[in-house]
Amino acid sequence: MKDRFHSAMTVFFASIFLAGALTSSDCLAAPQGAAGTKAAEAGEKGKSFDAHDTGVRFHFNDTDMDFHFGTLVLGAAVNHGVEAGEAFYAASRIKDGDAATWQDEWYALGTRAEARGDASLAGGHKVSARDQYQRAANYIRISLISMLPTDARFRERGIKLRGIMRKAGPLFDPPVEYFEIPFEGTVLPGYFRKAAAGTTPGKTLVMVGGGETFAEDLYFYIMPQTHDRGYNFMTVDLPGQGMLPLEGKTFRPDMNVPMKAVIDYALGRSDVDPKRLAAYGYSGGGGFVPQAAMHDPRIRAIAMNSAVVDAYPLFKAMPVVTATQEEIASWTTFHGNIVKAICWRWGVAMDNPAGLAPANKGYSFDPAKVTVPALVIVGEGEYRSAEVQRQQKIAMDGFANPKKKMFITPANEGATNHCVMENRSIIGQVLFDWLDDVFR
Repeated sequence: MKDRFHSAMTVFFASIFLAGALTSSDCLAAPQGAAGTKAAEAGEKGKSFDAHDTGVRFHFNDTDMDFHFGTLVLGAAVNHGVEAGEAFYAASRIKDGDAATWQDEWYALGTRAEARGDASLAGGHKVSARDQYQRAANYIRISLISMLPTDARFRERGIKLRGIMRKAGPLFDPPVEYFEIPFEGTVLPGYFRKAAAGTTPGKTLVMVGGGETFAEDLYFYIMPQTHDRGYNFMTVDLPGQGMLPLEGKTFRPDMNVPMKAVIDYALGRSDVDPKRLAAYGYSGGGGFVPQAAMHDPRIRAIAMNSAVVDAYPLFKAMPVVTATQEEIASWTTFHGNIVKAICWRWGVAMDNPAGLAPANKGYSFDPAKVTVPALVIVGEGEYRSAEVQRQQKIAMDGFANPKKKMFITPANEGATNHCVMENRSIIGQVLFDWLDDVFR
């Protein structure tokens, strides 16, 4: 159990994406996974809770790497982001817990898929090219997990990832549009896909992620389900996400400010119905979205997976924040690099994970000031945490609109972990069935 106690949690998907789970689990920050084997039982009394403990072993013994493989990687299969054969081939060549082989194998796989896409496009086979490009982009995105921003390949691969997505976009019908929103001297990059061709205003879902998220993570998280149900889909990198910290744009307590720019863009489009605009946030986005709704009545409904009422007490209790130098030295390179990258995204020195707690003061929202319909989704495994339960209760008790609901997705259907990335079909069912009723 010692390895498990020492495991640290960081913000994940809060890519994807990262986000978290804390000692008592958080939805803003969290991977875990250190030098040892998977702990037997998540949420045991008296032991630190790890929402990144999947409860099953997908492939790796390193819990952090296994979480990313089982949820972020394999979970994307339903949305055309991965093929099982490709994924398990790459995994077979990765050294357990080793950041370098993870980065190399996913990138190699991505370049092979891109080459197949280029060959199909040259031959006029647009559907084949589109499908290959989607997976190529996602594999290159996956290769960035555990890569430090000081590595020159980080920027290069981020640019390549976006370039492949832009090659894929016009091959969809309607196309997937790449856009950039001017914001404080830089741009917030993102993607938009109409529900149908034309300019008829339609229902729209804006999705944002958490601590390690790239906009592409959210595309592979829910875009196909969104389109199948007749909603426009929009996602974007906020400060702290994607490659924006390279430009000095780290996370900030007033995430409602960049969110306002996102809503301005959405409502500036003729194909967005202003009366049916919803926002959904997972991991850290479970705090960013309700905070935005407090300040912006143009958001007509919100969903969170799960609600982060106050990030500070979550971070304060995280093993990564309280870890000793001896414990830090025991971390695998994969886990250690993720912790450093999360620090970077919060503007904290990468060798000072204890600084994540004070850096998260002010990341909060007041449920009583959220007046729109609100949905909370939380995986059963993550809900074992007393702190997660406490924050969901505060949110649900405080939300002012009677159209509020909490749904705990079940472990016996493989929908239990942080952000429920391992069963995205259930997320689509719960979210859109609820939104359909709200917008009826």
